[in-house]
Amino acid sequence: MSDPVQLIYAGGTFGSYGKPLAPLSADVFLPTLQKLLTEQSNTTGSPAISWLDNTLIKDSSQLKPVDFVHFYQLLLNAYGQGDRRFVLISGTDTLSYLGAFLAEAFAGSDICIVVTGSMRPLLDSEVIHYYDIDAHSDAWGNLNDSLKLAAAGESGVKINFGGESWPAQTVQKIHSHDLMAFTGHSRAAYPANSYIKNLSDTRRQHWLDDQQDLLPNIKASAEQAKIHALYCLPNDVQVLNDQLQALLSQPPCGIILLGFGAGNISYSAALAKTLDLVHEHGHIVISASQCPFGGVSDSYAAGSWQYDYHVIAGGRLTIPAIYARLLWLLLRYDSPARRRQRWLNNVSQPGTSIKKR
Repeated sequence: MSDPVQLIYAGGTFGSYGKPLAPLSADVFLPTLQKLLTEQSNTTGSPAISWLDNTLIKDSSQLKPVDFVHFYQLLLNAYGQGDRRFVLISGTDTLSYLGAFLAEAFAGSDICIVVTGSMRPLLDSEVIHYYDIDAHSDAWGNLNDSLKLAAAGESGVKINFGGESWPAQTVQKIHSHDLMAFTGHSRAAYPANSYIKNLSDTRRQHWLDDQQDLLPNIKASAEQAKIHALYCLPNDVQVLNDQLQALLSQPPCGIILLGFGAGNISYSAALAKTLDLVHEHGHIVISASQCPFGGVSDSYAAGSWQYDYHVIAGGRLTIPAIYARLLWLLLRYDSPARRRQRWLNNVSQPGTSIKKR
């Protein structure tokens, strides 16, 4: 019999109940969920489950970098104790961000993490005398699909939702209330292709030792890490220039430029000069698209000019994946030059990068 799947509950719609809907406390919801899973296991022979204690349960819209590191540390410690298969239940607002961050953080390992949640609560609020599964909810199906996926043990971080699963770095939320709220794709490069099918005990221990050595610095850096998203609008280009100028006095951070279409951004000599200054101050700037699909390219002069001023193309990465990679680089590497070098190494995979002309 394979090792049990470690189940982590982190909050969100999945555990909400009542009218109006509000999250049940962990000491009420978790025993209820455990009872339902035990009943199912006794009748269907579903995967064996253990529970991983988690002290951080909150609405996912409230998550911050320090919270992402909390889940990283929680999983890292369990992985160090020999556990390899995990299902993490989270709220949907930042589910794709958290999944992509964990994918970056565990690159090079043989861990298996499946992140899921639901658009409707697991429990039926019409039933008031006891807790029962809502037959119209997507929660029970998402959880069971995720448990099966984790039990299979394929290395990597995936997001499972609505009957589908994808590498975490490719996933984004595309609907605010439909049950098919997420989508992704399978053409994933780093970190999805960095996972090892089976690490030897020695190699796994080396990987773990490296991560544990870095953990104190990662936790300290999470307190200060900042990532800014600048959304381009049909304004005078001076508006974007002013936004970037305001960041020059800040410690080195990550900046996402959300351009039009394939990453097009209005040009001005002043903006080009500011981008040079932003680079000199140690900030790392990534070009992304406002479009949900396709990413950026250098096909148009309206977008390609920025790559001559130290902007890095986000390729086909989603906004959550760009945020996650920037955050991990800010936490993991101590100099702007190393962060930039690591980003360029990571995205030099087919279909993910733009070569400067």
